[in-house]
Amino acid sequence: MLEYWIIITRLLLSAILGGLIGLEREASNRPAGFRTHILVTIGSTLIMLVSVDSFHGFADPSRIAAQVVSGIGFLGAGTILRTGNNIEGLTTAASLWVCAGIGLAIGNGYYLAAIATAIIVLFFLKNIGFFERRVLRKTLGHFQFVCQVRAGLIGDIGTILGEHHVIIKDINILGIDLGDKVKEEINLRVKLPSKADLDKLFIELAAVKGMYKILYNGEEIKETGQLVR
Repeated sequence: MLEYWIIITRLLLSAILGGLIGLEREASNRPAGFRTHILVTIGSTLIMLVSVDSFHGFADPSRIAAQVVSGIGFLGAGTILRTGNNIEGLTTAASLWVCAGIGLAIGNGYYLAAIATAIIVLFFLKNIGFFERRVLRKTLGHFQFVCQVRAGLIGDIGTILGEHHVIIKDINILGIDLGDKVKEEINLRVKLPSKADLDKLFIELAAVKGMYKILYNGEEIKETGQLVR
């Protein structure tokens, strides 16, 4: 029988490590954030504690804990969204799966492995954008659209990008108050195919109804469709 202070310490440590990973996901505005990651990590720690402490000497203690690895799949699947050709949420689903592993490790007393895993996961979640820009700088891009607010605008932009096999990695929409006209700024981080025809893509995007301005990687596109109106 494990001592009470050991049980509480393991549960608290799992809450801290899971919470740190969850905070990063929360800051990135992902479906599963701070609370979800904490609950997954604490829950898996508790299951591991029960497995190790209750069935020691009577049955294989890994049988219950093993179900966490497969059972966490239903929660991860709930964070994965598919929109057209774009799939989002895979990183969040993977972080939940890792948190389950961290919880199991803490529950079994593998503190060093759990802490090291959490540090490595946080490092890559925080810095993966830098590595992507360095390694995939030719295929990654950033669009900034300034548009008249109307129904179906984002759908029209997404359709054009999809036809050119452009994958949307992230999206952020901001409202802009220009007095008599209400516009919105749409920021897209995208992944381009290796042989993308940017000139044709810019022309088609410029023709979208309500489009006022397009910036690509910080540079305004003016020569394809006279965007400034």
